[in-house]
Amino acid sequence: MARGPDGKGGGAGFSLADQLFNAGTIGDLASELAAGIPGFDAARFTSDVMAGLADRTLLARLDWMADCAEAQLPHDFNAMADCLEASLPPPLDADLTDDDFGRFIHGIHGVLAVRHGLEAHHERALDLLHAATRRFSMEFYIRPFLNRWPEPTLARLDLWAVDDNYHVRRLVSEGTRPKLPWARAITLDPLVPLRFLDLLHADPTRYVTRSVANHLNDIAKTAPEVVVDRLSRWQAEVRQDKAELAWMTRHALRNLVKQGHSGALQFLGYRTDVPVQAALRVTQPARIGDVLSLEAEIRCSSDLPVIVDYVLHFHRPNGKPGRKVFKLKQAKVKGGTPLVLTRRHPLKGDATTFRLHPGPHRAELQVNGRIIAETRFDLEQAE
Repeated sequence: MARGPDGKGGGAGFSLADQLFNAGTIGDLASELAAGIPGFDAARFTSDVMAGLADRTLLARLDWMADCAEAQLPHDFNAMADCLEASLPPPLDADLTDDDFGRFIHGIHGVLAVRHGLEAHHERALDLLHAATRRFSMEFYIRPFLNRWPEPTLARLDLWAVDDNYHVRRLVSEGTRPKLPWARAITLDPLVPLRFLDLLHADPTRYVTRSVANHLNDIAKTAPEVVVDRLSRWQAEVRQDKAELAWMTRHALRNLVKQGHSGALQFLGYRTDVPVQAALRVTQPARIGDVLSLEAEIRCSSDLPVIVDYVLHFHRPNGKPGRKVFKLKQAKVKGGTPLVLTRRHPLKGDATTFRLHPGPHRAELQVNGRIIAETRFDLEQAE
């Protein structure tokens, strides 16, 4: 889920929402519903959905599709859930281990589980989410149950954390993330799901361990020491492959590294107490629509592993700071020998998420969490 809930960014004149929900995908869903639900009119469903699809954003389209489906479903939720489960396609390939997210059209099962099962039928609704998440992630839809029924839902997640299906296991981590993108907030203490992560960090599938790492990255925004301590504990337990845990650790600590958090850097093996000298310069005029050419030279009196970032301070007409940190290099500085690094940073003039403005800008070089060099430059309007 890389793009926002407005569904923008599809390219070639089409939004992501248009790519995910069109006559073909709606027809597929209609056929599945008709195959599993006696009397379901696939043509009527397709016609109803398409008539109201165009002016809705991505997540609103799922709500609309659920509206159109429930018009032909039983009013009793237990019967509705039985019909929805019967209409589900075969589960996603259980032999894969990553990047098998499923199809957005199956999000309507989660919408209906929340809409009709949350208050009076939460146990049956959780059964439906368990079945549906093997076809499309139910990470958005487990969260209302965590808010309304925290203890019963956590008890169910304890079981799902050891489920045979890795999509179910991944839901346990992803659905309880404190800052899950696009999703509604949850009132759960962010440290409660650590009991799930203690199990799931040793999972054999990258799809699950990536979620665990992202989950830790969320926690690190408010409790960085807890995250470093947990990673240290997992390292000592040796329950996960060494290389995989190292990847998870880097991924989980990525924002703390950008912030220069000393505990995270030291855990990763980067010293913050060794003197380092550096110079940073812009090697050609910087223009919107072109690239920013940076060159850094780093020196140290002794061999030193370094993690190097660069920080751009963007000019804003309203005077508010615009600061972003970017990765540059992980390397080793050899004592007495300069390490020279270059980067060509795209200065996109048509970016929809971060607009550039001409004027005075500043670049900084961050080495092992410390700012040690800077340079100023004027960003020029495109010719």
